Amino acid sequence: MGNNLSAPLAAMMDRLARLLEKCGEATVAVSGGVDSMTLASFAHRTLGRERVRMVHAVSPAVPRAATARVQARGLAEGWRLELADAGEFADERYRANPVDRCYFCKSNLYRLLAAMPGGVVLSGANCDDLGDYRPGLQAAAENGVRHPYIEAGFAKADVRALARALDLPDLAALPSSPCLSSRVETGLRIEPAALALIDDIEEWLKETLAPQTVRCRLRKQGVVIELDADAIAGLSPGRRARLIEEMGARRPDIAGSAIEIVPYRRGSAFVGPKGSARR
Repeated sequence: MGNNLSAPLAAMMDRLARLLEKCGEATVAVSGGVDSMTLASFAHRTLGRERVRMVHAVSPAVPRAATARVQARGLAEGWRLELADAGEFADERYRANPVDRCYFCKSNLYRLLAAMPGGVVLSGANCDDLGDYRPGLQAAAENGVRHPYIEAGFAKADVRALARALDLPDLAALPSSPCLSSRVETGLRIEPAALALIDDIEEWLKETLAPQTVRCRLRKQGVVIELDADAIAGLSPGRRARLIEEMGARRPDIAGSAIEIVPYRRGSAFVGPKGSARR
């Protein structure tokens, strides 16, 4: 770990380590994002391979790059890593894509993990998540899942600082990227083929434009590509038109759809009052 830790970060890391030690044994749900992967690395270094297991759920909603990232980090650090199918695609409540879709996704995942031997189940939720609409937190509470970052007082910026302290700079700089189902407008059914399209288009745009943020949204009116402000500013009208043409050629399944490119807006595929979680 880095030697130039700030006093607040050092104190939070100490609290986090003590929390993990008290767990005895643990299972970390690892999505492939900065939060859960940093927690997995810290837990592995704190508890050791025999006392902590990482489980990565593989499904059509998980970007291929996320699974590859988890497997590469697990191999590099010697994690006890398992891949699992949480079964959410067999759940019609999830596939219907309601306002609280995440509740059904996380319920399937956490029930699976809770049934596995291996101690308490840990998530990578941080304090910033408490100010957002997160129906998955309800599923966590119902299944006895703990959130070590929240208990130790970590916000998102603190998680990135922890990643740097663990000498994981690439992970510290990893942009946030929710599951692929979050790109599908609320009420449109979640289909594996549509998620594969989203993943393919986003990866292609990353290679083509190197944007800081990219989302391929499926909406009722067609396909909406969202890019960060700098990437948008670098697109001339001609380049924008060519990109749309190339997307249609790359994916004949959307060639007849309306395709537009707009500035990134967080949660723009979400429709419905966020207080209307499951009763």
